[in-house]
Amino acid sequence: MVDNESDMNISRFLNEELIVLDFHTEQEPPPDDLGSSRWQERNKERILDSLVTVLELSGRTGNRCKLLNDFINRERKASTAIGYGIAIPHVRTMQAKEFILGFARANEGLYFDSPDGDPVQLFLIMASPPYDDNFYLKIFKCLAEVLQYEQFRHELLQAEAPYDIIRAFKNME
Repeated sequence: MVDNESDMNISRFLNEELIVLDFHTEQEPPPDDLGSSRWQERNKERILDSLVTVLELSGRTGNRCKLLNDFINRERKASTAIGYGIAIPHVRTMQAKEFILGFARANEGLYFDSPDGDPVQLFLIMASPPYDDNFYLKIFKCLAEVLQYEQFRHELLQAEAPYDIIRAFKNME
């Protein structure tokens, strides 16, 4: 389904240990004014903190606090939620020893400042060393392309085991 030029074989970067199918993090109840930027920021930071924990399982990260700060600072520039219940938090950082890709599914959906206002259920978090921009951007582009397919998103939402996520990506290649 994805054209050959952008086909990056994403499944080879996925590892069952970095796939969480019951992702959740404690969020504050929303205030009466959902536009409260401080509430939004705190909840995003909690989600990012939990997602960094997933990446740490790879053994390929450096200082946790610096890595989390890099994700928070990146998120402050612009939301990495892309709509359709998807967010792709990503950062180039010295805290990534090599490219790392994690997947988390929040079945109930979490607020993550999505452009369509919907809660995010699918998180693909990626970190890469700062010196490989071209590779990083190709992976990001490929993720954005495959995630546009409703049937593919549905498959990710219905997966029962981490390997089902990897297989779904393999089937898209």
